[in-house]
Amino acid sequence: MSLSFEGRVVLVTGAGGGLGREYALAFAERGASVIVNDLGADTKGGGKSSAAADKVVEEIRAKGGKAVANYDSVEDGEKLIQTALDAFGRIGVILRDRSFARTSDLDWDLIQRVHLRGSFLVTRAAWNHMKNQKFGRIIMTASAAGIYGNFGQANYSAAKLGLLGLANTLAIEGRKYNIHCNTIAPVAGSRLTETVMPPDLVASLKPEYVAPLVLWLCHEQCQENGGLFEVLRQKHILRWEPNTHLPVGQKLPPTTFSFNHTQCILYALGVGMSTKDPDHLRFLYEGHPDFGCLPTFGVIPSQAAMMGGGLSSVPGLNIDFTQVLHGEQYLELYKPLPTSGKLTSEATIADVLDKGSGAVILLDVNTYSGNELVCYNQFSVFVVGAGGFGGKRSSEKAKVSFLSKQFLFPLWSQAALYRLSGDWNPLHIDPSFAAMGGFKAPILHGLCSFGFAARHVLKQFADNDPSRFKAIKVRFVKPVMPGQSLQTEMWKEGNRVHIQCKVKETDAVVLAGAYVDLHGTSGASPENLSQGGGLQSELVFAEIGRRIKDAGSELVKKVNAVFGWEITKDGKKAAQWTIDLKSGSGSLHKGPYSGKVDVTMTVSDEDFMEVVQGKLNPQKAFFSGKLKVRGNIMLSQKLEVILKDYAKL
Repeated sequence: MSLSFEGRVVLVTGAGGGLGREYALAFAERGASVIVNDLGADTKGGGKSSAAADKVVEEIRAKGGKAVANYDSVEDGEKLIQTALDAFGRIGVILRDRSFARTSDLDWDLIQRVHLRGSFLVTRAAWNHMKNQKFGRIIMTASAAGIYGNFGQANYSAAKLGLLGLANTLAIEGRKYNIHCNTIAPVAGSRLTETVMPPDLVASLKPEYVAPLVLWLCHEQCQENGGLFEVLRQKHILRWEPNTHLPVGQKLPPTTFSFNHTQCILYALGVGMSTKDPDHLRFLYEGHPDFGCLPTFGVIPSQAAMMGGGLSSVPGLNIDFTQVLHGEQYLELYKPLPTSGKLTSEATIADVLDKGSGAVILLDVNTYSGNELVCYNQFSVFVVGAGGFGGKRSSEKAKVSFLSKQFLFPLWSQAALYRLSGDWNPLHIDPSFAAMGGFKAPILHGLCSFGFAARHVLKQFADNDPSRFKAIKVRFVKPVMPGQSLQTEMWKEGNRVHIQCKVKETDAVVLAGAYVDLHGTSGASPENLSQGGGLQSELVFAEIGRRIKDAGSELVKKVNAVFGWEITKDGKKAAQWTIDLKSGSGSLHKGPYSGKVDVTMTVSDEDFMEVVQGKLNPQKAFFSGKLKVRGNIMLSQKLEVILKDYAKL
């Protein structure tokens, strides 16, 4: 049933366009008498014209509604209210909606006068009239900038948050007079946002989708009072138009990507490579004899399929891109990427899944150099709130999806650097846009974290050789905020390296269900094994070395012993380690040891890892012959001090 406002008088400020216009039309359509207030200023707050207000009044009257125009500034609150009294004899609802673009160029006093003082003056002028008639509904319009703050907009943010404080107090004082005051912080496409948002997003954020909430808050039956409503509302975040089917198999327009060594180097810098590490020069210097392109650069030429008219070009598909999350990513290389040239990407919607709380779009992208297939990507795109259309939950077309740690410290500007590789989504640099998506600050690109993790695997297990790289799959779990550090954890099984990325500061997992597949080598020779190559235990000893470096003196006091380890592989000695916790501040030695060892343990690489992870009891390993001990066997009990906290090993 449609809400009726027969007999009600509604004042809407800033009603010449955008949200204000939609409010005015919606109230008039439901029987209200509307005062359409608008200065007719331009998007920079300058100028004055009656045209905007007059046009809206004409629209209302053409549909049989009742409306009058008012061109006064909100600083002349008495005049606004007098227009209502002169035309309709009363005032019952006030909607404050007015915003300036580029407010950082305006001074503090002007912003406070228009936004905060203007609201105060208009409301004060109407307050006694509302008290006398025992009815009033007031809506203040704040913004995400006021709630979360926005760089460079201290004056605007303070004024908008001031509106919330004003509204909360009015809600308390007006309650006994049946005067309710609520605050909305809407996001909508308008003449003020069209210069800072992509056209597709402006089109999807239609102001009329916010109006229904406002209508309800202003109705006499609504008892909501003192509320704050952040509104990013659409009729359909993702919808299938009538007489259309799910676009499975739909081909997107092909895209081309021309590049040279500059883009390759820029990408490498974007995922954290640095000239401080000599191993990185082969990806950062075009004159290096082994100059090559990082394998994960393969996502860059294909990402245009999701941007620049890609998904949005599909007939019947309507997406709110502020509600789109990157769910998973799979990349497979068929040959090492070139460092320059022209690549063509062809994308197809592989499937659309209904996850209830959202929809998942699987997008397959094949990238070619001429007629030769270079790489294949599958983007898994999660659209929040778009589920419930009765589709299937899983797809056979989806790529299925004690640890070494490396710490990364993305710079505060890492996202700003990475976006230069082509992902221009303002979510990663614009605080206001990030707030629209529900984030308190711009977030790091998921594909940036993806690149960090992949290059660590390449260094740890493939000697930075891009030709060893075959494929990578990750699932994006949580965003990384600016300034947080990434921790990559890896575990190798055959030619597959399992990876997991966490935020060091919070221990929150950000990449999960992830792996990198490497092309196999010709096999590990005894010489390679003797250097510890390909042994899982080597990663654990590296962590033990870090522990000794951090707390060696304390460990020496507690342990006072020297431990020798002989690690075997396929029945042959593959590596030798010595942990000296008797002299100095302690040390870790790899290879033959010339000093005296108190106790020596011999164990296979696989069984050593089972013990370290707590899966194999050391005593059971000893009695079953899997663990052999020579020397002072009782000292082996002191190893618990070094090996505790299995997860961190």
